[in-house]
Amino acid sequence: MRQRELVVKLMHEFDIILCVVNSGHGTKVLKIAKSHGVKGGTIFLGTGLVHNRLLEILDLGDIRREIVLMVTQHEIAREVAEELDREMVFRKPNHGIVFTIPITSLHGTKILGDNDNIGDRAVTDTVYSAIFTVVDRGVGEDVVDASKAAGARGATIIHARGSGVHETEMIFAMQIEPEKDVVLILAKNDICEGIISTIRDKLHIDEPGTGIIFTVGVNNAYGLSDA
Repeated sequence: MRQRELVVKLMHEFDIILCVVNSGHGTKVLKIAKSHGVKGGTIFLGTGLVHNRLLEILDLGDIRREIVLMVTQHEIAREVAEELDREMVFRKPNHGIVFTIPITSLHGTKILGDNDNIGDRAVTDTVYSAIFTVVDRGVGEDVVDASKAAGARGATIIHARGSGVHETEMIFAMQIEPEKDVVLILAKNDICEGIISTIRDKLHIDEPGTGIIFTVGVNNAYGLSDA
């Protein structure tokens, strides 16, 4: 088998595991994942917005979240997602979610024995999509409000920031300038277009410098029974 063919075959076997849990549980997620062969991961801090009248009265509507991002082989990713669903009890409300995203390109890793490998992976049809919206800091809650008006059941705001005024953070290989909100919304495909259209209209996303939206299909989603 030629080297290019081998790389493409191997690239078909890698997924991102993205898990959103309550604050303080990210380390447990990594421990469970590592016990199943995941080499490591990154924990981001975020805020989960839960719109419930009683919580709003008690000023408890914002739940601190940790977003755990890991990359591993496809067969391991599904196993880890299922185990996290069992261990973290995602079927219970507000316990968190986990899903996997098929990788079409992978760089900067020794897993394949090559530091610059690119594969062309065909993504199969999925039931859910992840909608990512990047806006200025403080606008994230407006994105959440717009998405809920279009049928979304919840969202997580990731606060992206650089350590200096002129520095940037990298999220999904994108440069995010300091003081930005990255809003993650999981929704069924049949309502995604409506959610995106509502966010675009209410936040004027198409105006220069306002923000960006992108979506990816997800596999093996747990904790979304009410989505």
